[in-house]
Amino acid sequence: MASFKPTKIQVYPKLGEKVTQDTLYWKNYKAPVQIKEFGAVTSIDFSPVTPHNFAVTAFTRIHIYGPFSQEPVKSFTRFKDTAYCGRFRSDGQLLVAGCEDSVVRLFDVSGKVALRLFKGHTKAVHLTDFTSDRYQILTGSDDYTCRLWDIPNATELTTYREHTDYIRCGVTSKLNRDLFITGSYDHTVKLFDARVEKSVITMDHGQPVESVLLYPSEGLLVSAGGRHVKVWDLLKGGQPLVSLKNHHKTVTSLALSSNGQRLLSASLDRHVKVYSTTNYKVVHNFDYAASILSLALAPDDESIVVGMTNSILSIKHRKNQEDSKEIAGQQRRRPSYRVFVKGKNYVPKQDDYLVSKPVKEHLAKYDKQLRRFNVSKALDTALETWIRFRKPEITMAVIKELDRRGTLKNALAGRDERGLSQLLNFLIGNFVDARFTPVLVTAAEMILDIYQSIIGQSPLVDRQLLRLQDLVEKELDYQKELLEVLGMLDTMFASSLPRKEVPCSGIGKLE
Repeated sequence: MASFKPTKIQVYPKLGEKVTQDTLYWKNYKAPVQIKEFGAVTSIDFSPVTPHNFAVTAFTRIHIYGPFSQEPVKSFTRFKDTAYCGRFRSDGQLLVAGCEDSVVRLFDVSGKVALRLFKGHTKAVHLTDFTSDRYQILTGSDDYTCRLWDIPNATELTTYREHTDYIRCGVTSKLNRDLFITGSYDHTVKLFDARVEKSVITMDHGQPVESVLLYPSEGLLVSAGGRHVKVWDLLKGGQPLVSLKNHHKTVTSLALSSNGQRLLSASLDRHVKVYSTTNYKVVHNFDYAASILSLALAPDDESIVVGMTNSILSIKHRKNQEDSKEIAGQQRRRPSYRVFVKGKNYVPKQDDYLVSKPVKEHLAKYDKQLRRFNVSKALDTALETWIRFRKPEITMAVIKELDRRGTLKNALAGRDERGLSQLLNFLIGNFVDARFTPVLVTAAEMILDIYQSIIGQSPLVDRQLLRLQDLVEKELDYQKELLEVLGMLDTMFASSLPRKEVPCSGIGKLE
């Protein structure tokens, strides 16, 4: 008796996402390192100088981590309440942070105690930053004011009271010490010039502003708030360029890649979107386990750091060439192919007696049922939920095998309402898939032949048959339209080709 041959599962082309250069670039990161902080991580800032440590602001502490350290190399804990917006100065030697108690603190990165305390705000300070000349500090508070402070004298220079709600974000110009931008919950983004007493440009974001970002050229500004990310042209007086709405919850943080060609936005919907700055289309997406409050990119995109509401700090480091070489070395150190096949290609001599060991055959559940000729049970197994949704090609292979044996009609017959409904669901879900259509058309015809007498007895089956009918009619309409378009294209291509004279050698001359 011939041995049973398992059902051959056909390999279909995958209908997955298109692999682009961006996909390869942004997926080239190791598994994330996760660090538990003392509270929600509200701010992350990288030092501009090597080794590019980063400051993490969470609850009443600011921790400074090294590029690859999992423990803080420095901690600032002298806050009486929740700390906000720890930021480095351009030389990496000073760090400034706001606090819920309205006091702004200036720290020496190599020390512990605050060098300066700036008092003047009456409510929590959520915005702090250094100006480009390194001698002044910008602050923004829930008391609706933004202020400039002099570092050497620890005195207040200017106060601006133009916003009508909390000021939660802002940034200073790196090219001009007098320019800075603030974003507020009053839906506005304002550009200030310290040489005049009021703002010079006001932009209406339309939602409470959570984050602002300046391009390196400082001609473009990005604001985030609500579900929107908006880009503004500062050289044209704050004219809006584009509005992006790719998140479905509030966008909380923005970042720019090292070359300025990719913009990143993080949101409470647990996603980080990567946009191309040429057409502002999403080119990649990162998923995280919790809502994201802060996002930062290391210089040269060496690592992506994300802070979440569940107090987790997630760090992804880029894979380098040494890691690739190490992996390649490990692969080379594995046993070679000839070790595994050693002895298997030995040819016995004439006088040798060969004792063969029977090879145990492992069959899938549906193959075991096919071997016992239980065709209906084999089809039921192939229609199990996890198979028909995750591996529809297995279900298709079983249907095809049953059709080849001539037992498909027997397997489809004799089903109750639940079994027939399950079968029709699979047909509806895969009927218009070009990979499966040739086989499912045969199955659909058999089902209609078998069960046409029960139409009208089950509302559920009737609804599914009507859905299948609508699906087939729409697909036929699409095919007709495509044929019409194809005919138009053929005509256009034929008319655009140059005409060639065809010699008529077989036709006699008229006398």
